[in-house]
Amino acid sequence: MKTWHKVLLITLVFAVPAFALGPMIWPPDPHVGTPAGMQLALFILLAAITAITFGLGIAFLLYGLPLVQRVTDGSASRTWATFFATGWMLLSWWPHDNMHKHNGMELGGLLVIEYLFHVTMMVAGLIVAYNLVRSLQSAPKTNV
Repeated sequence: MKTWHKVLLITLVFAVPAFALGPMIWPPDPHVGTPAGMQLALFILLAAITAITFGLGIAFLLYGLPLVQRVTDGSASRTWATFFATGWMLLSWWPHDNMHKHNGMELGGLLVIEYLFHVTMMVAGLIVAYNLVRSLQSAPKTNV
């Protein structure tokens, strides 16, 4: 089986249940209004996108390490940091989005979400950006 077939299969195996289970694991806050019409359609689309990126994140963690090793020039610390940062940036949107729906506007919960997801996402972005710059600096120069 080709790798992209495996990635697609793993993505669907995790995305479909994630889409269905999100509201069961994190029931929406009853104090927040119920979306209707276009709002409901957009929330459903967002739930589908976050479930798919969750599945892609799992697939990346299963199959992405060799690719990350190729672009981090053999540095174990850069490889693992980039690997986990990229995986986190893909799969964390599903729990993040669902926690927001579940938490509503309770400030203590919002702070937990901000630090657990937003700050770690910033750190992950810095790790990936740093390693991208390092990889580009060590890449052979070509005339385009």
